[in-house]
Amino acid sequence: MSDVELKDQSQTPKSADSDTLDPLPTATTFASPVAHHGVQGYPALRHRRQSVSSALSHHTSIQSAASLASIDRPPSRTSSPEGKLPAAKVYHPLSPHVLALLMPASIFGVLARLGIQALAGYDGKSIFPLAWVQVMGCVIMGFGVGIKDPLGQFYGPLYTALTTGFCGSLTTFSGWQLDVFQSWLNVDQEPRDWFRDVIDGLTKSLFTLALSLAAVMFGSHCASILRRRILPPIQLAPPPRIVRYSVSVLGVLIYAAAYPAYFELPAKFRHQATAALLFSFPGTLSRYLLSIYLNPALSLFPLGTFTANMFGTAMLGVFHVLQGLRSPLSPNACAVMQGLADGYCGCLTTVSTFAVEVVTLEEEKSWFYVVLSWVTAQLLLLVILGPSYWAGNVNEQTTCVFIS
Repeated sequence: MSDVELKDQSQTPKSADSDTLDPLPTATTFASPVAHHGVQGYPALRHRRQSVSSALSHHTSIQSAASLASIDRPPSRTSSPEGKLPAAKVYHPLSPHVLALLMPASIFGVLARLGIQALAGYDGKSIFPLAWVQVMGCVIMGFGVGIKDPLGQFYGPLYTALTTGFCGSLTTFSGWQLDVFQSWLNVDQEPRDWFRDVIDGLTKSLFTLALSLAAVMFGSHCASILRRRILPPIQLAPPPRIVRYSVSVLGVLIYAAAYPAYFELPAKFRHQATAALLFSFPGTLSRYLLSIYLNPALSLFPLGTFTANMFGTAMLGVFHVLQGLRSPLSPNACAVMQGLADGYCGCLTTVSTFAVEVVTLEEEKSWFYVVLSWVTAQLLLLVILGPSYWAGNVNEQTTCVFIS
């Protein structure tokens, strides 16, 4: 039987690739505010089901942070407006097709981030390079969330590859927080006083947040225009089975090629890119699993994304300490540390998903989520980097010597 055959709609929907997989925790998405949509005395009628993409396009909030677990998941019947997505087009979050497409998406996301940082890191720049990274990733993220249902009608794993894979790997929460922390300390030894150090740190904090939130809304707006004016007359048939499996195999091969690229390409490329490519998918997969299993756990804030961002920030602090030791590591060890920082930590932490969650959460919860994330990350870096710097055991700037 084909894995795209329609199932009995009266039974629990069975996705195209879920025959041997256990069901994952699910969460119901509600609109907010809810007082205008219900009937008193009937709790089941008090909430109107609404997807995250609908909340973004209509500038409304979602009642529970647990409902945001659908952001990283492939399109499903509950995430599709009015449940229009057929069960045959629903892919299990841990489907081999979904995981296979996360591999090349992670690699392309890392390459895009490193490339943008290199292009935007020139002398006399008007804006810090990571701002470009976060904005571009959040625009694409808002666009991807906005066309989640059309992507689900065509091929669901493409949505997860675009948002969780590419955008999640392109943007980086840990890099943002380390950049802010280094501004407090004036690591670059700019000729300024402590007050300007504070201004610089606040600038990177507030402008990154504001630009990321605005970029998500802009991407969502572009998606809504596309849905209204271009997509309705276009009916794309789902790719045949041979194409789906070929794309999945190709995705695995693209990631597998990162290993010979690390050893066969000149050693000078290791710290620049090839080491980061090795650790990109493990970082993305860690974030994806944390999102799936922990985001539905609490109604206060998305625990999975929060855990990924905090753990990745702490790990980046540790790697930064190792790269600044008075006795430098070997060039190969330095390349691995840089790869873990850019690849694993960069892909484990994300601003794009974080921004969508902030935009769609209720106002009080969103502000609590932002403040808690920012303060916790800065405290983690203070605990990890502060004693090492002030004891004189670690340089504020890296002492690693890379092969050139």
